[in-house]
Amino acid sequence: MIETRELTKTYGSLHAVKSLNLKLDKGDVFGFIGPNGAGKTTTMRMLATLLNPTVGEAYVCGYSIYTHPKDIRRVIGYMPDFFGVYDDMKVYEYLEFFAAAYRIKGPQRKKICDEVLELVDLTYKREALVTSLSRGMTQRLGLARVLLHDPQVLLLDEPASGLDPRARIEIRGLLKELRKMGKTIMISSHILPELADICNKIGIIERGELFVNGDVSEVMKLVRRQGVLHVAVRENQDAAQKLLEGNPIVSAVVPEDGRLRVTLRDGVEDYSELPTRLVEAGYRLTLFREEELNLETAFMALTKGITA
Repeated sequence: MIETRELTKTYGSLHAVKSLNLKLDKGDVFGFIGPNGAGKTTTMRMLATLLNPTVGEAYVCGYSIYTHPKDIRRVIGYMPDFFGVYDDMKVYEYLEFFAAAYRIKGPQRKKICDEVLELVDLTYKREALVTSLSRGMTQRLGLARVLLHDPQVLLLDEPASGLDPRARIEIRGLLKELRKMGKTIMISSHILPELADICNKIGIIERGELFVNGDVSEVMKLVRRQGVLHVAVRENQDAAQKLLEGNPIVSAVVPEDGRLRVTLRDGVEDYSELPTRLVEAGYRLTLFREEELNLETAFMALTKGITA
């Protein structure tokens, strides 16, 4: 659905995007991660045919950004971080205006506008002025606008930017619905833990270069080569610590917040013997779990925060 080949955008000696190679299949939800100024928005604008690359090629739904920009615009929905609205329009009028721009006519236009309002949960605001909407409602209206023509690909640039916690949860729920509908989605965001809950693939870009790209689980493995366990026993923690330290699959054991933080040796995936040994030795386990590595931790470990 999306493929780039050595896609590059330069401004003089500055590489905003450098030799970007990316491939997304139908139904992929791709989390595009990077610090401000890393090249995320520039990439999306090139895919949306709003910005010409310096060199390289990109295809969206099989169409080249050079030779078929109009065809690409018919099959994508592009939502920038901030977008303008018409102050004197009501919510429903706003959607009807853009539906007309997509040449959706008559009863079909009304039906589609009603459907997208219901999808983004704004039906009760249909008669409200656009300017009266909160930031979260405006973002949902923006999503409704890009869904009017039922695009196959969605390019969403920071859709949760500036939203309060409730609005972020609502946007996340909406994105999950779009994923169920089979849309191919590229979404950039700084709300990293939420991306892991939505995306099946992620890419990390820094200084215009995409240096991490793959399934979420694969990216996590790049960061963590050693498993970490959290263990707590009801009594005799010091003795339990010594028992764990003596196990050959354990690299280190450190007391932390009333529990033991157990670091496994490189490559160890099966640690099922550890709780068995503790129970057999008479310890009563109150906690035994593997530490989860979230996307935010992976991002901090893999990047330096350098922009182009």
